[in-house]
Amino acid sequence: MYRSHNCGELRASLINTEVTLSGWVQKSRDKGFIIWIDLRDRYGVTQLVFDEERTPKAIFNQAENLGREFVIQVRGTVIERASKNPNLPTGDIEVLVKELTILNTSLLPPFTIEDQTDGGDELRMKYRYLDIRRNPVKNNLIFRHKVAQAVRNYLSSKDFIEVETPYLIKSTPEGARDFVVPSRMNEGQFYALPQSPQTFKQLLMVGGMDKYFQIVKCFRDEDLRADRQPEFTQIDCEMAFVEQEDILDTFEGLTRHLLKEINDVEIAKFPRMTFDDAMRLYGNDKPDIRFGMQFGELNEVAQHKDFNVFNAAELVVGIAIPGGNSLTRKEIDQLTDWVKRPQIGALGMVYVRCNDDGSYKSSVDKFYDETDLKQWAEITKAKTGDLICVLSGNTNKVRAQLSTLRMEMATRLGLRKPNEFAPLWVVDFPLLEWDEDTKRFHAMHHPFTSPKPGQLELLDTNPADVKANAYDLVLNGNEIGGGSIRIHDKATQAIMLKHLGFTDEQAKAQFGFLMDAFEFGAPPHGGIAFGLDRLVAILGGQETIRDFIAFPKNNSGRDVMIDAPAPLDDEQLKELHLKLNV
Repeated sequence: MYRSHNCGELRASLINTEVTLSGWVQKSRDKGFIIWIDLRDRYGVTQLVFDEERTPKAIFNQAENLGREFVIQVRGTVIERASKNPNLPTGDIEVLVKELTILNTSLLPPFTIEDQTDGGDELRMKYRYLDIRRNPVKNNLIFRHKVAQAVRNYLSSKDFIEVETPYLIKSTPEGARDFVVPSRMNEGQFYALPQSPQTFKQLLMVGGMDKYFQIVKCFRDEDLRADRQPEFTQIDCEMAFVEQEDILDTFEGLTRHLLKEINDVEIAKFPRMTFDDAMRLYGNDKPDIRFGMQFGELNEVAQHKDFNVFNAAELVVGIAIPGGNSLTRKEIDQLTDWVKRPQIGALGMVYVRCNDDGSYKSSVDKFYDETDLKQWAEITKAKTGDLICVLSGNTNKVRAQLSTLRMEMATRLGLRKPNEFAPLWVVDFPLLEWDEDTKRFHAMHHPFTSPKPGQLELLDTNPADVKANAYDLVLNGNEIGGGSIRIHDKATQAIMLKHLGFTDEQAKAQFGFLMDAFEFGAPPHGGIAFGLDRLVAILGGQETIRDFIAFPKNNSGRDVMIDAPAPLDDEQLKELHLKLNV
């Protein structure tokens, strides 16, 4: 038996008990006649004591040579600690060691394995197995497990069945790029790794599994950022014989359950907002509603003067920064430079100070008087002491720019509190979106999303106006889940694919199996998929998903620990019928 107890469970009630512990040497303090060692495992830290008078001499000599991260086993007696540590659960006791076995030695770690480490991101990713020993990473993985278990328990209690779907599937042209896998046994043919189990979960509905879920790996070969990985995990769900309201009610319940179970936060009914209102008021379809700063559209009160920058703009729009009038002119200039960066792309920024005496002072006083500026304040809901920031230009671009500024200022002002949760349903998305590069419409969600009832006929006349029977669940400015009511009959699916540019032959080749299944009694169905990585991060008070993944990739999509991706040798390429390296 390597251990009778773990390193986090010994308490004063066990004083005079003989115990066996195993773990890693975290640190050692040698006073010459006495040695203290902190022994760590997943559960905590226990202080060991080696005493010249009470510890066998051979064991004492061994202890003098223990290095950081040595794996050891000790047997000894729990004794009261002379200098107690109130910050440690085991801080009232220590173990007087009688026997010591070195289970394995260790090289000196490339960074300190402490809560506050000296290792940079790339170094810690290269030695991720060491990083996992640190409490922040270890606790994040335990937290992820807790969330996943809460999801499984809740959905199982609602009669959902967990079903595994294939990882080797067929590539489709819609959505992000697929990761492809060459088939050795089928020369010149390829599998794709799934971006989602979408068609399989719909087939499960045809098969009568009316409540399905799966915590599943998905893959997308796309550009990366802090909250995106080439492989990610979804809570994938589907239900039959449902309408949109049934889906929203069920998964609002799941989210409420997680917030209560994980964070001890109770949320009443989730608010709902249309896609159009989200874009108009917040500039994006996943608004953070923990704070205000709603957009105020100023065209009617700003385009009547000789300021050509505004007059030529498709949209003039502003926000009121709470307490922003305290910013100096230099700080406002720096903010203007910030929005003009290439990442944001604004051409400039107009500002209005809302002074304590009720007057207004702007950067465009030459063109606008107090009456004009007061109207701007009313529309943006600016109060005394605020700063109104105004951008103008193309509607879509300027909304995105102002949205970025809104989030930046909220971060600077401490308004994005990680322990405060504000969920929101965004509904009534456009069914299609126009792609300037391909000069055709693409599905905003995916080709299997149903249009809102009564809007199918609009596809022939006003396709851009058709609303999707789709919904996103937003939490703290992040989309944590999205789904739709699906098309469940072959004729409607054929119409949808036709409007997405598929010929009959292409539709049959890509999705014939699904359309054929619809002819065998497909029930009305719909579903949703949550991004588990992102959900866990937000519930954990963070927004970077990498910290909650055991072995993440870096921003280039590489696993620097195992050095992947990597080339194949010529023999492997030949077996896979791929072109040899030149």
